[in-house]
Amino acid sequence: MTQIGRTNARVRLEGPGARGAAVVLSWSAVSHTGNRRTANEDSSLSEPPVFAVADGMGGHSAGDVASAAVVGRLSAITGARTDADTIEAALELALADIDRVGDESVLGTGTTVTGAALSELEGELGWLVFNIGDSRTYLYEHGALQQLTVDHSVVQELVDAGLITREQAETHPDSNVITRAVGFHEKPVPDYGTVALATGQRLLLCSDGLTKELTEVGIQHYLATTDTADRAAVELVTAALANGGRDNITVVVVDVEAADD
Repeated sequence: MTQIGRTNARVRLEGPGARGAAVVLSWSAVSHTGNRRTANEDSSLSEPPVFAVADGMGGHSAGDVASAAVVGRLSAITGARTDADTIEAALELALADIDRVGDESVLGTGTTVTGAALSELEGELGWLVFNIGDSRTYLYEHGALQQLTVDHSVVQELVDAGLITREQAETHPDSNVITRAVGFHEKPVPDYGTVALATGQRLLLCSDGLTKELTEVGIQHYLATTDTADRAAVELVTAALANGGRDNITVVVVDVEAADD
């Protein structure tokens, strides 16, 4: 399996406030070019306080450069926690990097991004989840899978309008058309959500190369039946390849081993 940035790392962080409660995380990142692509335009980041996946725009030149620019700027965020202003500043710097490359192409270039960052929420460490485009972040907790992000895509707008079902969206001819990206000289506009940290949580960040091949039932199965983040990441990518692997596939799995619940 071709892997980019596969890790099996673990870190102990101190929370904010007088108690400084310990938070222990482990994670793994696995990326594969897929069965049909010749290049991998995905990039990922697994460096607390930020975990992220970026998917360079297929069909546009230098998509790999665009996704790498976003990950590179986010990786410059240091410390035990961050906030939305810092994330947006990093994305704006990435936009400038991307636009310099995009200016060399008639089509321009861009990337999606989704991420989960450790942030201070009401005096405690929590997850600040963000996304632009159709890369997704999921939470697996208490035996249930929850999609934390909402795709910025044409088919999601059709679903929201009640014109098609979620099942129909998976095979819709415009399933690859996104409505928001980082690039193309447009100010990055992420959506945000927050999740309190709790022991036993498992986060999944992924490009659409995974969600094109696995249903939510399949994703939940691999998150539920694997005992480490590394095993979950490997099995998810392996299953997506077995189901077709039509696009680049990148996953980041983060486990909360201990937190002050």
